[in-house]
Amino acid sequence: MEINTLDILKNLAIILVAAKLLGIVARKLGAPQVVGEIIAGLIVGPCMLNFVSYDGFISGMAEIGVILLMFSAGLGTDLKELIKTGPVALLVAFAGVIVSVAGGAAVYLVFGFGDGDLAMLEAVFMGTILAATSVSITVQALKEMGHLKGRVATTILSAAIIDDVIGIVLLTVVIGFKSPDVQPASVCINIVLFFVLAFILGFALYFLFKWLDKLWPHSRRIPIFGLVLCFACAYCAEEFFGIADITGAYVAGIILCNIKDSQYIERKMDVSSYMIFGPVFFASIGLQTSFNDFNLSMLWFSIALVAVALLTKVIGCGGTAKLCKFNMPDSLKIGVGMMNRGEVGLIVAKKGLDTGLMAPQFFAPIIILIIVSSLATPILLKVVYKKWPGKENEETDNRSEKLAENEKYLTQEVVGATYNITEDNFKDKSKDE
Repeated sequence: MEINTLDILKNLAIILVAAKLLGIVARKLGAPQVVGEIIAGLIVGPCMLNFVSYDGFISGMAEIGVILLMFSAGLGTDLKELIKTGPVALLVAFAGVIVSVAGGAAVYLVFGFGDGDLAMLEAVFMGTILAATSVSITVQALKEMGHLKGRVATTILSAAIIDDVIGIVLLTVVIGFKSPDVQPASVCINIVLFFVLAFILGFALYFLFKWLDKLWPHSRRIPIFGLVLCFACAYCAEEFFGIADITGAYVAGIILCNIKDSQYIERKMDVSSYMIFGPVFFASIGLQTSFNDFNLSMLWFSIALVAVALLTKVIGCGGTAKLCKFNMPDSLKIGVGMMNRGEVGLIVAKKGLDTGLMAPQFFAPIIILIIVSSLATPILLKVVYKKWPGKENEETDNRSEKLAENEKYLTQEVVGATYNITEDNFKDKSKDE
């Protein structure tokens, strides 16, 4: 097949300018930038203006984009914080995943979308899309309210990281069972073998990169070697173990997340992701989304999916937090803070489309879910914190009041002292004259 370079350049130019402009608009409206990038794909794609079509080149770019996104997610994982928060965050995340997967699968089956031998697997996959929390909106809301530190915020952040990991592992299992010829035992053995080898090789690679880090600190060679590791892990995961390539990329990021230059690598990866590969991936979701089959049944399914997605996190995460000795207001804050869905959900959905576990018509409900949850989470968080400020807020307010009083007192003292010094100097000058 002949590749038309001019068409590629035209398509990339249209996608990037539309994605960036609508991303900025989304940010201004308080929504994540990815929402604007998805809407850009909807507008310029077959759904509306039909300026750009989803072809093999866009598909390849989007695949690289999703691999880089998962590599960056792994690099950004704070293993020390995960260990520090311990079993509470693990239980909260695990419960949130189980309840979300069960709820998503139930909605899918109740609406009668599943049929044939893969019906249950497709239903579980729909639930898997709801498993992972996108915590970026929650972090921004907590930061604005001055609650980014504290037991509640730490639990939310740690649980969000953990449920991303659980979601990726669950995706690996579901995709492994897709083929009717695959035996459950062989799938489980491959998954266990992959993670065991990743753990063993991870130690060796960790020390290798630490040595390279000392040899070439803040050198461009380090991110290049990191990118090689990312692509190699992604390839080996899918080729030799039948595991999703994004799982391999995520593991590569985790291997490097504790080396000295991990943030330097992440910054370099973000340049490529932010400039071209990330926007192309999120816009490709819009390009593949069709509202042609969006009938009344699909509308009700979208409403039910959104409601279940939000409630399952509140019930699963908030309820478990209550069992872990959090009070009711703090448990509700944790549940609401875990409601938002975003990048990982889209990544899982894209992988489902590629493997045949999800039809393109389900992209529209998932996009609606991401938009609604992104807007609802910060609003509800502010409502909950306003109604139940909690001890952390009271302590923050008290500290602020004390600092203000001290500042006022010091200002008065400084002004008074300055006035006295000036007056004394004036008197001394008068005496001299």
